[in-house]
Amino acid sequence: MADQDGVLTDLDNSGNGPDNGEAKAKGADTQPAIGLITQYVKDLSVENPNAPDVYQWAEAPQIDVQFNIGAEPAGTDVHEVTLKITLTAASQRGKAYIVDLAYCGLVGMRNVPEEQAHAFLYAEAPRLLFPFARRVVADAVRDAGFPPLMIDPIDFNGLYVQRLQARRAEEAAGGDPIAPVTGNA
Repeated sequence: MADQDGVLTDLDNSGNGPDNGEAKAKGADTQPAIGLITQYVKDLSVENPNAPDVYQWAEAPQIDVQFNIGAEPAGTDVHEVTLKITLTAASQRGKAYIVDLAYCGLVGMRNVPEEQAHAFLYAEAPRLLFPFARRVVADAVRDAGFPPLMIDPIDFNGLYVQRLQARRAEEAAGGDPIAPVTGNA
């Protein structure tokens, strides 16, 4: 609602007038909130073990891409999500190159139920980080003297559901339970 000077003001819950800020502050403290604070390269290794001979090899290398996702608390209401990608290009003559990347993001979370926090940290956050990690890998391969390699998109949500179902089956069979990520289990 705009006052006579055209300035927007908040209404209280009844919609009858300006909010004194108290209800808004209480609501702000209990509302779920998630945000990507920053992202960064934590570790990057590029190996070109057969240079300069590799540049004379005629056959195209076979590409193997492995990835892993990890999340750890980094402070109050902050988690570090790590997307680790290992890419190996090899032919019958040997390895052409190896790229090992740990790309991280700091995620702030407040008042988020455990199940949703776990899903965000292990499915949605990696999905958000992936395009940037993909660019780092492509640049690293190019800088090693090879054509840039664009990793195919990954369905992190589908993989998360598959892994969660497998973990729950393990847990039902007497395995270790899935550890909480927020402490709000």
